[in-house]
Amino acid sequence: MNWLNDLLLNPDSIAHIVALYAFVIAMGVLLGKIKIFGISLGVTFVLFVGILAGHFGFTGNLSILSFVQDFGLILFVFCIGLQVGPSFFSSFKKGGIAMNMIALGIVGLNIVVALALYFALQGRVDIPMMVGILCGAVTNTPGLGAANEALVQINYNGPQIANGYACAYPLGVMGIILSMIAIRLLCSIDLAKEANDIQKCEEDNPHMKPFFLSLEVHNEALVGKTLHQINNFLSRDFVCSRIKKSDGKIYIPTAKTVIEINDKLFIVCAEDDSEAIIAFIGPQIGNVDWEEQERQEKPMVSRRILVTQSDINGKTLGELHFNSMYGVNITRVNRSGMDLFASRQLVLQVGDRVMVVGPQDAVDRVASLLGNQLKRLDHPNIMTIFVGILCGIFFGSLPFAIPGVPTPVKLGLAGGPLIIAILIGRFGHKFKLVTYTTMSANLMLREVGLVLFLASVGIKAGGSFVHTVVEGDGLLYVGIGFLITIIPIIIMGIVARWRHNLNYFTLMGLIAGSNTDPPALAYANQTANNDAPAVGYSTVYPLAMFMRILTAQLLILLMA
Repeated sequence: MNWLNDLLLNPDSIAHIVALYAFVIAMGVLLGKIKIFGISLGVTFVLFVGILAGHFGFTGNLSILSFVQDFGLILFVFCIGLQVGPSFFSSFKKGGIAMNMIALGIVGLNIVVALALYFALQGRVDIPMMVGILCGAVTNTPGLGAANEALVQINYNGPQIANGYACAYPLGVMGIILSMIAIRLLCSIDLAKEANDIQKCEEDNPHMKPFFLSLEVHNEALVGKTLHQINNFLSRDFVCSRIKKSDGKIYIPTAKTVIEINDKLFIVCAEDDSEAIIAFIGPQIGNVDWEEQERQEKPMVSRRILVTQSDINGKTLGELHFNSMYGVNITRVNRSGMDLFASRQLVLQVGDRVMVVGPQDAVDRVASLLGNQLKRLDHPNIMTIFVGILCGIFFGSLPFAIPGVPTPVKLGLAGGPLIIAILIGRFGHKFKLVTYTTMSANLMLREVGLVLFLASVGIKAGGSFVHTVVEGDGLLYVGIGFLITIIPIIIMGIVARWRHNLNYFTLMGLIAGSNTDPPALAYANQTANNDAPAVGYSTVYPLAMFMRILTAQLLILLMA
């Protein structure tokens, strides 16, 4: 039976380590599905199963555990960066600025409350453990990873901060939801009224939403002018996808098509440009069957074409000259389920679905140019991922000198790959890097990295966890974590409501996003029954995730 003893207890056996990880992750994911009061901890339960395994002596080689922990963390934060990169900078536009400032207020107050409790307790809880509690209280696992990585830089040999994280996390999840309920009661919010307000509000950006117009040319100043000239005169972006001339035939216009009085135009434009275009060209008309094919010499088709050709990635619609070279018009582009107006400046990305209108043979040529091969998207772009990770590790290893700090600060294995991933996700097309991965592929890589990290941290912390909770300050950690969770949310929630008059459902998503907490978002979605929480969550999530990781690391490096 030596083989069984080797498999179960030999920490240097590869089979033992792989089996240990498989058991911890499988049991953690299974138990994480159990709901208590409608709330589950999800894959975070892997941490608790790892702690249990470590407590009963099922451990592995420390160097291997550390490697798997760091590699899982890098994979996790890099995939998060790729996901949030495209929306990271756009989230600061218009109403997003105020929402991100509120989210930053929550992040900042979390740190203020944690430091206030640290000084109030006169050092009873040291800074590394306080940071672990802080990460658990705001349910931010990448922050824990960044803090752990920073502790390696300063050669920390104290207790595992994952113990503080594990103590604070469960009540952190509950505290976020309880804070939402408290704000609702304190501000006397009527859910029915909030739902009506959301329904009346236009959720999409009117400049990006495609708008369809059938117009008749009444402006005599346009007679003899080409569509290109009219576009320049008006200084508004629009696409004329079809034109009905006096002979009753429907044509696909080009930039050189000459306009006459009483021509009928089918125009796609941005919604907030529609009134100016109507005033300039002529009134709207009805009863025009733009799909009519009988009088066409060349049958016209409208077809969605998938961009899968990597050479197209990063090019604008204007650069590709679809109208003049192929005789087709691009009326809109669908990206991640959202229709975008096809302006000449719109940058195409692999994975976009382009609506093309024109003769069948021309549309087929455009399909060949853009790729339109779904199988190409089934394969993740491995090269981009590992080039990004390599650059992220280099960037994270660069020392930054800060006045008053004796040793240079490094972003490390969490901060470096995260920042590079965000930049690649947003600007990678400029360097011919295809950053597209399907949502399922990104989620798979991200979840694998997360469970490897959580299992490693749990197994390493398991030996001292019971001592910390039962004989140590475990209950104190729970109380500290609860205060760190609720105080900032309630304060900033009231400010958001009274100062910015933010809709309650959007505010719920903002709170969940500022704490990067999916269970809280699930509760918000269930309460709202609309998309407002998801809008709030996605608006603040990129910046909040970035700040959670960075501040956890800086607290260790600057104060430990």
